[in-house]
Amino acid sequence: MNGTLNQQVLVLNRLWQAVNLCSVRRALTLLFEGHAQVVAGTPDGDFRTYNFSQWRDFSDPASDPDDVVRTVTLRIRIPRVILLMFFDRLPRKEVKFTRHNIFERDRNTCQYCGRIFDRRDLNLDHVIPRDRGGPTTWENIVCSCIPCNTRKANHSPAEAGMRLVRKPKRPKWRPFVQVSYGAPIHESWKHFLDIAYWNVELGGETS
Repeated sequence: MNGTLNQQVLVLNRLWQAVNLCSVRRALTLLFEGHAQVVAGTPDGDFRTYNFSQWRDFSDPASDPDDVVRTVTLRIRIPRVILLMFFDRLPRKEVKFTRHNIFERDRNTCQYCGRIFDRRDLNLDHVIPRDRGGPTTWENIVCSCIPCNTRKANHSPAEAGMRLVRKPKRPKWRPFVQVSYGAPIHESWKHFLDIAYWNVELGGETS
């Protein structure tokens, strides 16, 4: 029973955005108290919400035994996704400063010539060179193709006669739930979940 109650449930806020994971035990408590409803798919590909009594009635006695929680007086199907009724905020998070996320921000585009490249053919460039005091930050790192990177060398863009396609900025956070690689992902989550791409935060190894 404890193993079942400790399984993970995807939590959506009132705007149907994935914001957290909780245990089945916590999900059933929120459902019973009226703070959440279960979200479940329908045969036609839609989604329907159920309050506690509706979900209890929906728990078909023929359900897979491994997919239900039993008490002395109750038999209820495990909810896989719940919707919070009174919460519409997003957790405060920042986009990790990683090589992958810089490529994402710049859309695999050299920020000097404007051409799109395979990531294997792109470098990360300090706009203001490091030996001029240029920091390794969102605002000073851009994607650069190898020819542009070679041309710019250890100069500022102005000194190299080059211009940035756009000014580099810290990107806004895109909602996602932190799920580690190897963690089980339930099929019903995939419609709502944008799995984060984990990578080591960048240090000073960029050019």
